[in-house]
Amino acid sequence: MKNYIKLFLIFLIVPFITNAQQKDSTKVKEKLERSAFEGSSIIDNATNVLYHKNTLEVQMSHRFGVINGGSNDMAGFWAPSNIRIGLSYTVLERLTIGYGTTKFDRLQDFNWKVALLRQTRSNTMPISVSYYGNLTVSALKKDNFNLKQDRYSYFNQLIIAKRFSPNVSFQLAPSVSHYNLVDKPAMKNDMIAIAFGGRIKISPQTAILFDYTQPVTQFDSTQPKPGISIATEFSTSGHVFQIILTNYNGLVQQKNIMFNQNDFFNGDFMIGFNITRSYNF
Repeated sequence: MKNYIKLFLIFLIVPFITNAQQKDSTKVKEKLERSAFEGSSIIDNATNVLYHKNTLEVQMSHRFGVINGGSNDMAGFWAPSNIRIGLSYTVLERLTIGYGTTKFDRLQDFNWKVALLRQTRSNTMPISVSYYGNLTVSALKKDNFNLKQDRYSYFNQLIIAKRFSPNVSFQLAPSVSHYNLVDKPAMKNDMIAIAFGGRIKISPQTAILFDYTQPVTQFDSTQPKPGISIATEFSTSGHVFQIILTNYNGLVQQKNIMFNQNDFFNGDFMIGFNITRSYNF
């Protein structure tokens, strides 16, 4: 009789155990899709990539002079070149803060990136949305400015990215740039722009990148030219190396968007490279 009672109790308990297991399985955290891009930048714009918490990224960007700038500068290699060195640190899984210094205009940029939405593998969230911004200060001598705040400029960008497959990713990134001081009265202090970029892998460690930025706000004169960039990217577990052909040489987003006068299709482009190295702590 005791054995029959035990069996009866087991039959009563099993449905509850099964139901509890099913409920637990529905609570399993949905897996995130891998980042749409390999590094934190796609040539001249930020990507949706945020590294794991406590990751330090070291960034170096270099742009030579325009290849048609002179008869004795070896396609821009001997011409004045612009350089930016930056650091960024992932404070939280969804927050990165950074600092960079740029040679031209002695620009000091303090930047941040926040992951707002993340693409999931099941496609319940089909895209990633990130916010990137910076505050940039010019460290030129005070004789160049009437007021202290004339040194400041700002950049805000929303990055909408999608990884379509392991080999193909695209992003769309509207932005607003602001300068407290502009060069000419005909210029406006704010510029709305939109960028479109993509990455196509051609081997496990190699990809082709493109990045196009279109200024939207119209100036009465000195309208900035669109930014056009293409690159070959080589990546390892800790490095990302991009060899670039571009008509942007500002290395800070608002500098490129507001003041670029290089016409890519008129030969006003230059060779450059980006190198990033990440360290996990």
